Amino acid sequence: MTGSFEGGRRSGGGRSDGGREGGGRFSGRDGRGRDGRPPRGRGSAVDVPRRAAYEAVAAVHRDGAYANLVLPGVLRDLGLRGRDAAFATELTYGTLRQEGTLDAIVAAASGREVARIDPPARDALRLGAYQLLHTRVPAHAAVSATVDLVKAVAPGATGFANAVLREVASRDHDAWVAQIAPGYDDDPVAYLAVAHSHPQWIVRAFADALGGDLDETARALIEDNERPPVHLCARPGRADAVELAEEVGGLPGAFSPYAVYLPGGAPGELDAILDGRAHVQDEGSQLVAAALAQAPLDGPDDRWLDLCAGPGGKAGLLGALAVERGAHVTAVEVTEHRAVLVEQATRGLPVTVEHADGRTVEGTFDRVLVDAPCTGLGSLRRRPESRWRRQPSDLPPLTRLQRELLGAALRVVRPGGVVAYVTCSPHPVETQVTVTESARRSGYPVDLVDARPLLPAGMPGLGSGPTVQLWPHRHGTDAMYLALLQRSA
Repeated sequence: MTGSFEGGRRSGGGRSDGGREGGGRFSGRDGRGRDGRPPRGRGSAVDVPRRAAYEAVAAVHRDGAYANLVLPGVLRDLGLRGRDAAFATELTYGTLRQEGTLDAIVAAASGREVARIDPPARDALRLGAYQLLHTRVPAHAAVSATVDLVKAVAPGATGFANAVLREVASRDHDAWVAQIAPGYDDDPVAYLAVAHSHPQWIVRAFADALGGDLDETARALIEDNERPPVHLCARPGRADAVELAEEVGGLPGAFSPYAVYLPGGAPGELDAILDGRAHVQDEGSQLVAAALAQAPLDGPDDRWLDLCAGPGGKAGLLGALAVERGAHVTAVEVTEHRAVLVEQATRGLPVTVEHADGRTVEGTFDRVLVDAPCTGLGSLRRRPESRWRRQPSDLPPLTRLQRELLGAALRVVRPGGVVAYVTCSPHPVETQVTVTESARRSGYPVDLVDARPLLPAGMPGLGSGPTVQLWPHRHGTDAMYLALLQRSA
């Protein structure tokens, strides 16, 4: 993220007039360019940060883009920095996170299903409704700026948008939820889905993973809608977390000895990132990789395997730890461009990258990491569009792949060696069920190792073991799951 935003849900109103340096109007008969997008040249009456957010949100819906990939280019093309860039970022990610609830509110305010609203007008209305209900931007400024945006991207809908936004502004978020959501006592899952903008199937999955505790489920959903912090990993042997925190103006992490919390800014521009002393990595990812490296085992300990290594964060940490331990890491990645990213992330470390399918790996290893492809439900706060793209039908092919990868890991780990199975999802089918079924079908004697002692002492909310489920609302990390399996001698 570029800059820091103080005008969102926590304080101030942002620069709702920021970025108007250009003046003028969008060109074209309908206010859009030939590709259906607002022209990017100077000369628009539309507030530039809002235009940036619109372009990013529209690309997500129109092109299937990912916000974290498309937004930086939009900000760069429009020359946005500092508070203006932060405001555009807040609008983009906030609107995508709250999309489900915003759509229900826009539908109620307009008297029509959102699917029947012209897509450019629909995306502009989502942005306007987000400002009205989740920021401190004054209502008149949010309505006026959004109507200007609609005038540029869908001029025929200007009057409609004005009426809808004024209706949205007539009550706050909680009042809208009380109007449009089912009663909590009647259908708590449906209520939580509307109140906290998650599909019902994800709400059920979270509730199942939290033992049916709906109050805690609500806290998990609320945290999913907060802007996540940026975490750095200070690579062992190359940087000290305390010193790195002082260098970048951040704070040492609460749990991982390698973690640094950044207050904002663009981490990719930091000297520590550029010279390989650190990389961007969620603290939860650091903890599960470190737990594998610390798991006790007898016998040799110099052959490590990362079975699904892309894009390379965990391989980078394991490689740095391997230097200190005299070990070597084989990092396997099935996708070619991600294998290139692993090579870049592990340059100068004792890591050999193989472009291959992890299910076909041969050899014998002492420690194996299976960071399996999954639904990514544990990182929805970082990838807000994923909650609306993922479907329950995604689970069968993913869980089949997860079991095959874990089975392959159990095949190549030596007797007495340890396998860490990791997913960034708390869905029970991707965690407990996959581990149980894979161990049962492997044909090898396998014991579950209690992972809790391998995490920092005093870390709360780790459950009854032997596996561990991390949570944003408990630990401030992505919802990483960790199971440690040891092949019996």
